[in-house]
Amino acid sequence: MSPHKRKTSSAPAPADLQAAFDDINDIIINIKPKLTDTRKAARSSLIEDLNHLAVLAQKFTEQRPRSNRTWIELGDALDREGVHLWNTSGLIRQGSDGDDRKLFAALRLAGFRLIEAGLEQKPSVETVIHVLQLASKAGAILSETGSNNVAASVLGCAAKFEELLRSSDGDEEGIHDQAKARAIILYYCCRMQAAYKEGNDAIAQFMLQKITESDENRLSLVSIHDREMLASKILEIGKAIMKNPSRPSVDTDGGVDAKKAFDAVKWIQKAFYLVEKMEDTATPGTSELKRTILRSLARAYFLSSAVDAENLIRAETTLQELIASINNSSDSAKPEHQELRWMRLAVLKRQKASDAALLEAFESIVDHTAFTEAGITDVLQELRTLTQQHALVANVLRRCLQRALDGATKYGGEVIERLLLSVFFHSAKDQNHNSAMENIEAACNSITKAEFELEKIASTACLTILWQFGDRHYQAKKWSQAADWFLAGTHSVFRSIAQSSEAKCLRKAALCYIEQREYARASNIIRRCPGDQATTCYVIFLTAAYQGLEDEAVRAIEDMVKASDFDRKMLLLATQLSHEADMKTLLLACLETLLRTLKLQSAPDTENEAVILIRCIIRLVLGLLKQPATDQTSLVDALIRHYHTAAELVKAALKGKGAAMIVKDVSWLWRTAYNTAVQGCSNWEHAEEQVADLFDAAYDLLDAHASIAVTNVGGEVYLHMVYASFAAVSGRVFAFRRSSGVGEDRDRRQMRILEDIQRTKTAIAAARKNQLAGEPDSDDFESFLHIVRVFQAELACQRRDWERVLVTINDIEPGGYTLKTFEAIADLVWVEEDCPVAVLYSVLEAILHAALDRGSLSVEKFSRWLRAICTILLSRNSQADRTKAISYVEQALNVLEDHHASESGPEVCWKEYCLPFVYALSPRRSPLCQTRITLSTNVSGFSARRTTRESSVSLLPIWTKQNVGSNRPLSFVALSPMARASPKRYRVPTGIS
Repeated sequence: MSPHKRKTSSAPAPADLQAAFDDINDIIINIKPKLTDTRKAARSSLIEDLNHLAVLAQKFTEQRPRSNRTWIELGDALDREGVHLWNTSGLIRQGSDGDDRKLFAALRLAGFRLIEAGLEQKPSVETVIHVLQLASKAGAILSETGSNNVAASVLGCAAKFEELLRSSDGDEEGIHDQAKARAIILYYCCRMQAAYKEGNDAIAQFMLQKITESDENRLSLVSIHDREMLASKILEIGKAIMKNPSRPSVDTDGGVDAKKAFDAVKWIQKAFYLVEKMEDTATPGTSELKRTILRSLARAYFLSSAVDAENLIRAETTLQELIASINNSSDSAKPEHQELRWMRLAVLKRQKASDAALLEAFESIVDHTAFTEAGITDVLQELRTLTQQHALVANVLRRCLQRALDGATKYGGEVIERLLLSVFFHSAKDQNHNSAMENIEAACNSITKAEFELEKIASTACLTILWQFGDRHYQAKKWSQAADWFLAGTHSVFRSIAQSSEAKCLRKAALCYIEQREYARASNIIRRCPGDQATTCYVIFLTAAYQGLEDEAVRAIEDMVKASDFDRKMLLLATQLSHEADMKTLLLACLETLLRTLKLQSAPDTENEAVILIRCIIRLVLGLLKQPATDQTSLVDALIRHYHTAAELVKAALKGKGAAMIVKDVSWLWRTAYNTAVQGCSNWEHAEEQVADLFDAAYDLLDAHASIAVTNVGGEVYLHMVYASFAAVSGRVFAFRRSSGVGEDRDRRQMRILEDIQRTKTAIAAARKNQLAGEPDSDDFESFLHIVRVFQAELACQRRDWERVLVTINDIEPGGYTLKTFEAIADLVWVEEDCPVAVLYSVLEAILHAALDRGSLSVEKFSRWLRAICTILLSRNSQADRTKAISYVEQALNVLEDHHASESGPEVCWKEYCLPFVYALSPRRSPLCQTRITLSTNVSGFSARRTTRESSVSLLPIWTKQNVGSNRPLSFVALSPMARASPKRYRVPTGIS
């Protein structure tokens, strides 16, 4: 791409070079239609083709032979296409919206590579200058788009051209000197920018040095516009290194690293150096650029002063020069000029200047500040940094507030409201409390004097600040000072919301005096508040609580709940205070009230929260029970009530979706209820009903727990369901035995016990169903069934429900306790004079069969049971009964033969004299005689020689006397020892850990 005409040659190009050219030409043909297609999909394809074209062109350049003769025509064609693509990129850039920068970079890359491919082996100086500029620009745009590797490759080519240009012989007339200087500086600038973007600071600084120090004459050859552009580029890099925040007067660190600012100083100084050399030929743009550079330089000096303290002095000098140049200008209030004033203030603060100097700087800022939201924010944020200079802050705020009041119609009320809030805020930081209150009073009075009325929102915000600072003093236990802050809210400047806020201020002040133990002053203040408000009741509660008046505090809680503005948060606070004060009775009242309010809510899933609350209540009641001199009865009743409430809540939760959330709470509840009941068995006197109720609650909670944890129910749950239900039945039976109830109450209690007995049987069946037979405690089930059946028979006897007694007898299954169960039932029915003989007979017969089935037989007891059965059968005086009696006697023979036992005297006599009587009444005399003889033979001490007639004669009067002269059958003698036997004690279930 030489300006002069190239010499042509007819020599053919090498085959591989021609093939590369053909590939390039094919892509160019494919690219040209896409240049006019504006679709995004086409743009993506075009960028890919351009990048491929650049790669092929680079390969073509590498394959070119040293001689131009064989490829010069191909090079001219590539040069033309490259120039076309480069010019097209300019059109793309003109219409670029930011998304086409990659296309622009791809066009320039492809254009440069094609021009490079068409470049002759020994180009002219003019050609090298032009190609160096193209390479620099292409590398710069590629670096901006993030293609660092490609940019490095292009800039590497540019470095070769730059070296070629520097090594070329300069013309004596200096025709190309200016163009060469411009191209080289452009290359240095682009290489500097690319190196900085890649993070290669060493190369960037090297290029900066090449620009500013390597050749002084080169810069003088560059135009003013180019030097301004170069200074702007260097300034941009310096500002980027410094990471300039939005405003220089914020916190001195501002998130900026002082070391980076120190590095930025070097760059900005170089930019200023370039501008300084243009003083003789300065333009309006140059003056503005110089001012911009000085602002950045002053900021860099300021921020880097932590590294080099001398830079702080340089910053002050620079700012003085700048501010002096703008104070007399017509646009002195421009934002960039105001920024200089802020920077001056920051420098003075860093130098720890006097309050007078700082006040002067602030006044200059305030006088030139537009009272907009941003302007006021800047001033207030700066004042917040002066935490120890309260007088200075007060003077600045006073000046701001007065200026805002003077221009209230211009600036509006929002500025005044913000400034008043700032007065409150900064007064709170004043260590002198009296001075702070005076500043607040003066600010409020100035607003009132100006007849400016605060709106409700502003008044609310101001009061919120006052309350906030009052609360801070309250937390710091500065009660008197906190009260002053709260009472400041009663000023007439807040009259727009006085109806709703004044009472709150008074209540807060009263709280302060309560903490100061000045209860009289607190009482005087709280009397000024309406008495029908829940918050007032809460303050009364506090007064009583701090004095230890629990009864009065409880009444205040009750009044508070009844108030229309009641909020559960107040009750929660009262609960917390009661807990912290260790007033357990008051805490219990608060928790119970909280539970009642929770039940009244219609919100979903309140059951879960209520269950957790009941846990707290139960834990508290259990703690109260351990204390001496407590009302055990009322506390236990409350405990039972809460356990049942918990069971109801859990059942309600089962209907919803949150039951799984409280499975651990339910587990804790049933275990606690169970353990409490077990403890009551040994510690509480005459509390059988209460203990039974606790076991009932434990059973209900166990049942609920089993319903919640369906897939994770262990044998422990079913086992303790059995224990709880059995213990509840036992407790109610014992309580019923000691009671003297009559009528409906007695019937109700009996029916309740019968229902509980059925529940116990169901629990045992469920436990057995869940494979608990192998558990160590599962052996107790037979014992429990034995006892509850006896209880059931006892109640049936009391109710004269003999059918139920028979049903109970028939329901008894064979087992280890079957015999004992029948014996106990026999004791019960025997003492009942109106018990039907059929019932008694069924019991005795069941006992006899159970004894025979078990194989563990006491001959003495067997003889007594058999005697009673035979007596009943004989008393019926029917042939079938006599026959049955004979069969029982024959059974007795087998028993005696098996056991070879010697019987006691009464039993021997009974067999000896009863058998002849049976013989006389029965036509089966031969079998009876044989039976009598056999029995006589087996009985020790019995004489077989006594005749049957003698025995019959001797026995008849005895039998007649005993059966005619007595209302009870003879078997009473046999059963009376069993009836008089003391009841067996059964193990009480132990507590659960």
